[in-house]
Amino acid sequence: MKLSVIGCGYLGAVHAAAMASIGHEVVGIDVDAEKVRRLSAGEAPFFEPGLNEILAAGVESGRLTFSTDMADAAGSRVHFVAVGTPQRHDGAGADLTFVNAAVDALAPHLGAGELVVGKSTVPVGTAERLRPIVERTGARIAWNPEFLREGFAVADTLTPDRLVYGVTGGSDSEDVATLDEVYAPAIAAGTPRLVTDFATAELVKVSANAFLATKISFINAMAEIAEATGADVTMLADAIGHDARIGRRFLNAGVGFGGGCLPKDIRAFAARAEEIGRGESVQFLKHVDEINLRRRQRVVDLLVDSFGGSVVGRRVAVLGLAFKPDSDDTRDSPALDVAVRLHGLGADVVCTDPEAIDNARRQHPQLTYERDLDRALEGAEAVVLVTEWREYRDLDPVAVAGAVARPLLVDGRNCLDPVAWRAAGWTYIGLGRP
Repeated sequence: MKLSVIGCGYLGAVHAAAMASIGHEVVGIDVDAEKVRRLSAGEAPFFEPGLNEILAAGVESGRLTFSTDMADAAGSRVHFVAVGTPQRHDGAGADLTFVNAAVDALAPHLGAGELVVGKSTVPVGTAERLRPIVERTGARIAWNPEFLREGFAVADTLTPDRLVYGVTGGSDSEDVATLDEVYAPAIAAGTPRLVTDFATAELVKVSANAFLATKISFINAMAEIAEATGADVTMLADAIGHDARIGRRFLNAGVGFGGGCLPKDIRAFAARAEEIGRGESVQFLKHVDEINLRRRQRVVDLLVDSFGGSVVGRRVAVLGLAFKPDSDDTRDSPALDVAVRLHGLGADVVCTDPEAIDNARRQHPQLTYERDLDRALEGAEAVVLVTEWREYRDLDPVAVAGAVARPLLVDGRNCLDPVAWRAAGWTYIGLGRP
């Protein structure tokens, strides 16, 4: 099948490469000429495990091309809209500028019987609003939300845990058959497929993100209670996680969530609920957001307290800049935020990360960056771990103690063994741990 993917950022580039890898003929369209140049050369413009391999293979095979000209999307049987929906500058709602522009630019190139499929995370009601623009061309519209996890995006696209189709006409519609053909390998492998209306499909992604964000902020709220009472939030999470109704995943207390999805999606969800007169239904999401942001300051406060109230002139090694491991994404990153706050308090901050330094430097050039972990640790009076990369989780506390000036560690992800680090002479400080 011939497909187009409109928007070649994180979502679009992965989707285009993955669709080409299963045999479709795919053209990716983006307004950024430099991005298109790199993608056309088989080079991903961001770090995502496994993407470069399928991207290069797709380009080499001739099944995958990229262009800045929307006319090159003409003749595709399915057009995926995968542009960004960032938070608005003037409020908490989603900015649909890119979605609107993509559909408007695509419309003159649509043909009868073609299918426009939204993958972007949008406020409920967006597909219905765009429907007349698409249908007046003779094409149809559907919504097929994405569920990618950064660091696992290629696998999540090729072997999804579910497929959701928001269509008109129900399960027997032609659009369902078309999407089944697009995702034929996943369908053949038995991937659950849910056929819904537009509104339900649009709500699936934001509801999932709202639930996960709530679970993370819940355990972080428990960490605040644990710190006030001497309890251990990690053991608490283990205990309640054994309840199958709760589960252990996403119950890791720490510096909180970030990235380009959860923070802006829960804010946009709350804003949309206000617009439709149901703000009280998701009022709790504002508290989820507040708890999450509070944890960043808590990491800073723990370090400041350990120095008697001031970090001015203190050399602090910050391990991690990406919002999560196996990614170079620094959007709304708790790790980068902690580094910036410590720098603002006068600390001599040295930041390191295996992949995210370039992105972090573009956002905050005032910070000091060091690619070599050993050099970042050298002479540090404190170490703050804020992104749980494996190489940080696997650090030898005895060896690291010999490199730093003072063995003081704030574990902002509660991912290290406090017993082992304390046995090696470290002052270990976790979040919600005695």
